[in-house]
Amino acid sequence: MSISVEEFLKLPDNISIIDIRNSQSFNNNHIPNAINIPYEKLLISPSTYLDIHKKYYIYCQKGITSKKLTSILSRMGYQVVNISGGYEEWIMKK
Repeated sequence: MSISVEEFLKLPDNISIIDIRNSQSFNNNHIPNAINIPYEKLLISPSTYLDIHKKYYIYCQKGITSKKLTSILSRMGYQVVNISGGYEEWIMKK
């Protein structure tokens, strides 16, 4: 499942946001309240980081990698939503 940045910006502040970019990109800038869990870590061991009963909004730089990852995690039973366009789209729309 994916949502647009416009839809994402209308969500309440208390949602769980995960930035799957590398820590250097995250440290340079990120969506407020996001936590950084790099793609590889989340892919290899999702149960370490995610609660199967909780919903997460996931983004990467352009929305391509996060779309792939949310597809995989959804099939595993996790409630994950891709933010279409990723960080780059968010920067343009915020």
